[in-house]
This record gives sequence, C-alpha cells and structure tokens, in this order.
Amino acid sequence: MSDLSRFASDLLEEAARAALEYGANAGDPRPLEQAVERYRELLRREDQLGGNHDRRALDLGKALYLLGDRQAEAHLLQESLELLRKTGENITPEKKADWAEAKHRLGVALWRIGERSADLTILSQATDAFREALKERTRDHAPLEWAATQHSLGNVLSTLGERERETENLLQAVESYKEALKERTRERAPLEWAATQSGLGTALSILSEREDGTEKLLLAVELYKEALKEYTRERVPLEWAATQNNLGAALSSLGEREGGTEMLLEAVKAYEEALKERTRDHAPLEWAATQHSLGNVLSTLGERERETENLLQAVESYKEALKERTRERAPLEWAATQSGLGTALSILSEREDGTEKLLLAVELYKEALKEYTRERVPLEWAATQNNLGAALSSLGEREGGTEMLLEAVKAYEEALKERTRERAPLEWAASQCNLGNALSSLGQRESATENLLRAIEAYKEALKEWTPQTFPVGHKIAKNNLAIATQLLEKRKKA
Repeated sequence: MSDLSRFASDLLEEAARAALEYGANAGDPRPLEQAVERYRELLRREDQLGGNHDRRALDLGKALYLLGDRQAEAHLLQESLELLRKTGENITPEKKADWAEAKHRLGVALWRIGERSADLTILSQATDAFREALKERTRDHAPLEWAATQHSLGNVLSTLGERERETENLLQAVESYKEALKERTRERAPLEWAATQSGLGTALSILSEREDGTEKLLLAVELYKEALKEYTRERVPLEWAATQNNLGAALSSLGEREGGTEMLLEAVKAYEEALKERTRDHAPLEWAATQHSLGNVLSTLGERERETENLLQAVESYKEALKERTRERAPLEWAATQSGLGTALSILSEREDGTEKLLLAVELYKEALKEYTRERVPLEWAATQNNLGAALSSLGEREGGTEMLLEAVKAYEEALKERTRERAPLEWAASQCNLGNALSSLGQRESATENLLRAIEAYKEALKEWTPQTFPVGHKIAKNNLAIATQLLEKRKKA
C-alpha cells in the first residue's frame, strides 16, 4: 500500500472511531450513522487498505446496536447481532482481548434486543456471553474492562429480574454493580462510575417493589443524584436524560407509598427534565418511555387532587407514548401504556357521570392482557388483572346488579395468583383490599352474608401488610372499609 493510501486509511479509521465515540453519548443520531457508513467503507476496501478486520467489525457491530437502539430499528440490532456472532466465531481464543471484547459486545447486542422482546432466552444468552467474557477479562489483567463487563452483566440481570417472579437475578445484579464499582471509581472513570451508580439504583428500585419499606428506594434516589454529578446534560445528554427518568421513577414510587404530593411533584420535574433531551426525533422509544412514566405520575397526582388537570395531562402523555409504542414494534411497552391509559380514564370516570370512560378502560385492560400474559410477565399480568377488577367493580357500582361485580371478583382472584404476600406484599395487600371492596358491594346487594364475611377476611389480610408504617394511606382505607363491612354484617345478623 502506498503512503497516500495508508494516510487515507488512517484518516478514515480515525474519523470512524471519533464518530462512534461521540455518537455513543450524543443526542443526535447522525454521528452514529456516520460511524456505520465509515466502518462499512473500511470493511469494503479492506483489500486495498489493510488493517485489523476483527476490530473494525467489532466497532461496526457496536455502532449498529447503538444506532438500532437509539432509533428503535430492529433490523439494525439484528444486523449487529449477526455481525458480532460471526466476528466472534472468527477470533481465536489465543487473541484473548479481542475474543473477550467480541463476547462482551455480543452480550450488549443481545441485551438490547432482549429488552424489546418477550423472549427471556435472549436475555439468558446475553448473561452467558458476559460470563464467557469474564473468563478472560479478569480484574487482575484488565480491571476497567472487567468492570465494564460486570456492569453490563448487572444490566441484563436487572432486566431479567424485573420480568421474573423471583429476586435471585436482581440480587445478582446488585452484586455485579458493586463488583464493577471496585474499579469504576469517580476519580478514575467518572462517567463509567456514574453509569454503574445509576444501574445499581435501578436494581434496588425494582427490588423495593417486592418488599415493605422505603429503604431501597431512598438509596436509589441518592444513587441517581450521585450519578447526576458526573452525568451532566452538557457532557452526556442522553445518559443525563436516562438518569433523570430513573430518578423520576424512584421518586414516583416513594410518592405512591408515602402519601401527599411532594415526591410526586419532584418526579414530574425529573421526567420533564428528561424530555428536554429524550425527543421523539432523536430517541423515539426512550421519549415514549418517559411520556408513559410521566403519565403514570400525573395519574397518581390526579387521583389525590380534586382537579382533573393532571389526569387530563396523563391521558395526553399516554396517547403521546402510543405514537411510538405500537404493539408490533414494542409489544410489552404497548401493553403497559394501554394499561396506564385505562387507569387514568378510570380515575377520570369517578369525577363525572356516565360509564363511557369506564367501558373504554375495561377494553384497554383487556387489550393489554393480550401481550401481558401470566407466562411472559407474571407481575404485570397480575397488576393489569387488578386494574381490570377495579374498572369492573366501578361499573358494577353504577349499573346495579351483580354481573360486573362478580367479574371484578374473578379478576382480583386472578391477580392474587401472582401477587403473593411473599413476592409483592404491598401489591398483594392492594388486591386483597380491592377484593374486599367488590365482595362488600356484592354483600350489600344480597341477602346472604357469605360475601360480607369474605370481604371482612380480605380486609384483615390487607391490614397485615398495609400497616401505619408501611403504607399509612392504605392502612386507613382498609381499616375504614373493614369497619363498614363489619357494621353491615352485624345489622344483617340482627335483621
């Protein structure tokens, strides 16, 4: 190769690398598009230009999965996966660093595809790839690379754990993040440290949903705030936005448990911050995710306030999210937003006459259950069954008769098959209380006392977890409803 050709090759390689590095953290997808184009050119002209084929293929694979994830383009993610698999097969184990890097990047591609798929085997394949990489990427020989793979393993274990009944993978995710932080210190690798702080916060937030108390949620909020000390909007806009989004989620969960509106209003601010960088043009699915989460917190706020403004805004946020969260493109996310929209409409229906919004909510929940199956996402399935029960119960209250109330009881009983006290104590208590409400309403319309007795038992069950300490608002509601059902039963016995 002539000196001129070598110079041109080096220049193109440098431009591709720079575009990839900048595009990984930029809100604008164009640098990643340029990186893909340049690496393709390098690989096409390899006979003329020479150079390291494996390294270029690995970099193209990374550019493809970053761009595919950013633009929600499944074909780019699939191309990345195929390229990384093929490249990994061609790298001999003697080239230890390149072999481990290929396994690591394959794991990332599988994780990003698995996040969008209901197939848990893809996520399991990702964990296998990361664990393979760790056989060569040891802490002694390559500490920062080892930490990067520990962090990525934490990501995929956290995603798996969120979808499963058990907490084993979530606990392993926490350990992986803690391992990564042994080398990813703020002084040594500030952005990587921030990424792992944020990932650890997310794993703890998900774990907090499976237990009483707010300790893990409070720690998650602190971890996100720590991450934002390095993840600034100016430096890494998309990571800053993702962390603002995660902070919003943790604050929202705290607000739901603690009562009042302070934490919820902080969550709204965090989501609104995230949307400054998570735009529909640059990151459509991430934009939709934040719109969905904003809808959730506005819906909760609206439920606690007299005015309907926040509920109406919640409906608009969910509708915005559904512009990108289609059933074909992101089935589980589509189901989540269908369910969220149903909840906002259900709450709105309580402030007005008629049953139009309730009937629509029932249809939305039933649509969501087409993708939210018990086998695929048991806890989400249970939550949607619970919400369906609430809408049916409200319809039953308005329409008279017992048909809708009996359907509501069935939905709550379905929810309790997965919402067990051991796995999700607060959610279990919520479904028990809701079941009590439906049974109490049935009992009021019947001469028999069986359903009133069952209602009293359900309220007592709910109060085992809804204590003044764990959920004061819920405790007060369940205690009051128990008293009403008990009084009604006593009157019925005397009659």
